[in-house]
Amino acid sequence: MPAPRRHLPLGPRHPASVLMCCGCAALLFSPLPGCSRSPLFPHQSDYAPDLSLERVRRIEAAPIEHYRVESPPPSVQDARAAQHRFEGVERVELSIAECRAAALEHNLDLQVALLSPALAAERIAEEEGRFDSVFTLNAQWSETDTPTASTLDSAQAKFQRIEPGVRIPLRTGGTATVTLPFNRNETNNRFSTLNPAYTSDLVLSISQPLLRNAGRRASTYAITIASYDRQLSEVQTKAEVIRQLAAVDRAYWRLYGARAALDVRLRSLELAQAQLEQAERRYDAGDVAEIEVLRAQAGVAEQLDSIIRAQNLLITRQRELKRIINMPGLDIATETQVVPGSPPDPVRYEFDTETLTQAAIDSRMEMLEFELRLAADLVTADWSRNQALPLLALDYTYRMNGLGGSLSQSVDLMQENRFADWSIGLRGEVPLGNEQREAAVRRSLLTRLQRLASRDAREQTIRREVLDAVDQIDSAWQRIFAARQSVILNTRTLQAEQRQFDVGQSTSTDVLNSNTRLSDAQLQEINAVVEYQIAQVDLAFATGTLLGASRVEFQPADPLGTTADRTGEPGWTDAAPETEPAPESPPEPETLD
Repeated sequence: MPAPRRHLPLGPRHPASVLMCCGCAALLFSPLPGCSRSPLFPHQSDYAPDLSLERVRRIEAAPIEHYRVESPPPSVQDARAAQHRFEGVERVELSIAECRAAALEHNLDLQVALLSPALAAERIAEEEGRFDSVFTLNAQWSETDTPTASTLDSAQAKFQRIEPGVRIPLRTGGTATVTLPFNRNETNNRFSTLNPAYTSDLVLSISQPLLRNAGRRASTYAITIASYDRQLSEVQTKAEVIRQLAAVDRAYWRLYGARAALDVRLRSLELAQAQLEQAERRYDAGDVAEIEVLRAQAGVAEQLDSIIRAQNLLITRQRELKRIINMPGLDIATETQVVPGSPPDPVRYEFDTETLTQAAIDSRMEMLEFELRLAADLVTADWSRNQALPLLALDYTYRMNGLGGSLSQSVDLMQENRFADWSIGLRGEVPLGNEQREAAVRRSLLTRLQRLASRDAREQTIRREVLDAVDQIDSAWQRIFAARQSVILNTRTLQAEQRQFDVGQSTSTDVLNSNTRLSDAQLQEINAVVEYQIAQVDLAFATGTLLGASRVEFQPADPLGTTADRTGEPGWTDAAPETEPAPESPPEPETLD
C-alpha cells in the first residue's frame, strides 16, 4: 500500500486564492466604484491638461480704442515745449567700460548662456552614472501542492529564496555580477535527507560582448559625445559673450550718435529762433515785409519736427542700451537719461588684411565649434560602424555551492569551496537584414561630409566679414574728413548769409537753408564718427576679439554649485591685453575595434 501523504502546515489556500483572482479580475476589467483608472484602458489623467479652445483659437481685437482721448490739434507752442522734454530728468554718465562690465554681470541673455556649460557638465555626470554599480535584491516565496504518482516526489513544498547581489557595468561593454542566493526548501517527501534544507551559493558571472558594443570606446561613446557637447557649450558661451559685448559697444555708440544729433538739432533750433527774433525786429522797424517773419516761423516749425524725431530716436537707442546692460536701477522703463562718458577718438589704421583674416579664422569660435563637431562626427561614425556588427557575447559563470540543515551549516560549506561548478558559453545574433544600421553608418558619413563643406563656407564668410569691416573703417575715416570740411564751409556760408540778411541783401529763407545745410553737415560728421567706431567693433567681432584696453574673463554660472569649474564669478578685468594662441584642433579619436 502506498504510504500516507504527510501534510505540511500550509494553512488555508483555496479561499485566499479565489479571492485574490477575483480581486485582480475586478481591478483589471471593472474598476472599483470611485476609481475609473483601469490599467487596461486609457484615462484622461494620462494626458496633459488641455487648454481652453477660446485661448488657443480666438484672437481678440487690440484694445487701443480704450485709450483714445479727445484733444485739440497740436500747435507750434505745444511743439515748442518738446525741446525742453528732458529738462529735470535724472542723468547717469556711463563709460563704455562700465557698460561692458554691467552687461557681463547683468545681461539676461548672458545669464542664460552662462548656464549652458553647467547643463552640459551634468550631462557628462549623467552618462558616467551609467557605470555605477547597482545593488540587486530578489526575494521569492512559493508554496506548492500537486498530486503525485510516486512517493519519491513531493506533493507539498514550501520554498523561500532571497538573493542579494551587485551588478557592475564594465567600461569594456560587459557586465559583471556577484550574487549570494540563500534558499530554504521544506517538503513532505519522506526520502528527503535534509528537511528543511538550506542552500547558500556564491555566484560570479561575466558577460562580455565580442563584436557589437565591444570595447571601451563603444561603451563610453555617450560620455565622449557628452564631453564634446560640454566643450561646445563653452565655445558657444564665449561666442555669446563676445556677441553681447559687441552689441553693448554698438548700442553705446548709436546712443552717442543719437544724443549728438539731438544737440545739433537743438543748436539749429536756437539759430532758427534767433533768426525769427531778428526778422520780427526788422519787421517792427519796417525794414522787411511780413513774409520774412512767416518764413522764419516756418523754419522754427521744421526744426521742432526734427527735434521731436531726434528725441524719439534718442529714447529708442537709450532703451536698447539699458536692455543690454540691464543695470540695477536703470530699467528700460525708467526715464533716467544715460549720457555716454567715453568720447570717440578716431585714429587712422593701416591693416594687414591677410594677417587679420588668418587671425580671424584661428580665433573665431565658429571655426573651433566646427572642429569639435567634426571630431564628434568621427566618433559617431565609428560607433555606427560598430553597431552594424553582429552581436556575439561571451558568458562565464562560477558558482560556489553550500548545503546544510541550517543556514549556518550551508554557509560554512560554501566557504570551504568543496563544491563548485562553472560554465562558459557564447551567444550570437546576426540580423537577416541590416539595412537600418548600415543606413545609420552612411548617414553619419554624409553628416561629416556636409559639415566639412559648411566649415569651408564659414571660413569664406569670415574672410568676407573681415575685409568688409576693413573697407568700412577706411570709408568712414574718409567720410569724417569730408564731413568736417563740409561743416567748416557751411559754417562760413551761414555766417555770410546772416550778415547779408542784416544789411537787407538776403532773406530768411536763405539763412534758414544755410542753417539746414550746416545741420545736415554736422549730422553727417556725427554719423561718420559713429560708423567709424562701429566698424572697429565689427572688425574686432569678425576676428573673434573685443575692443578696449582690457580683456574679458568670465566664469560659467553654476547656481547649484555642482560643477568643478567654480573658481569665480562673471566679471570684467583690467588685465593687460594678451594675444591668445590659436585654438588647437581636438585630436581625432581612433577607429573603434
